[in-house]
Amino acid sequence: MKLLENKSALITGATRGIGYATALRFAQEGCNVAFTFLKRNDLVEKVCKEIESYGVRALGLASDATDFQSAEQVVKAVIEKMGKIDILVNNAGKVKDGLMLRMSEEQWDSVITGNLKSTFNYIHAVAPHMLRAKAGSIISLSSSVALLGNVGQSNYATAKAGLIGLTRSLAKEFGSRNVRVNVVAPGLIETDMTDFMSQDYKQQIIDRICLNRVGKPDDVAKVILFLASDLASYITGVTIPVTGGLS
Repeated sequence: MKLLENKSALITGATRGIGYATALRFAQEGCNVAFTFLKRNDLVEKVCKEIESYGVRALGLASDATDFQSAEQVVKAVIEKMGKIDILVNNAGKVKDGLMLRMSEEQWDSVITGNLKSTFNYIHAVAPHMLRAKAGSIISLSSSVALLGNVGQSNYATAKAGLIGLTRSLAKEFGSRNVRVNVVAPGLIETDMTDFMSQDYKQQIIDRICLNRVGKPDDVAKVILFLASDLASYITGVTIPVTGGLS
């Protein structure tokens, strides 16, 4: 039997990178997958077709994760189309790096909203359904930056660290209803967010990674799959670093 047979998941931001890799992993394991995107593009139909090639249902929905009402509408639409949401993966996020002394208020607010409030929005929308069902798995994407800090990313580190605090609190709130809440904290992963880095800078980070390589989106997706499945039925409130041993 497949790990996510007959389950339905909602993944925010899944047309590329870690969200995309997670959507395909879920589909391979028998899960119907709904996903959000900010603006419709050619990738949306491509992702839907790839998900459906595994014999499961796919649903792509336009949504600004920072919009509270939009999150509520997306969750309502997914439940109407798929009947339920067993798994929520909060993957949508953004970066606007800058040193603190040069950081604008807009840079700070945008990153806090884009990473932390967006996660609140979707958990707030999904939680009532999971709590009524007395089952569910919520997984949020934090970052190694939340654990280690990084020059020029105080806004991003703060937002991603906030997800860890949110997760620990909700694990206690939701545990009695069998709803698990966990965090995955990726390190240096090959995604659009790391494309802007110079090769020299990437090498400096690689030199601090025990496995001596940049991670792949699927390295993270496999851990998300584990947390979403019943293999992790007694795991909640934890943060799992997926960093290759970054120090």
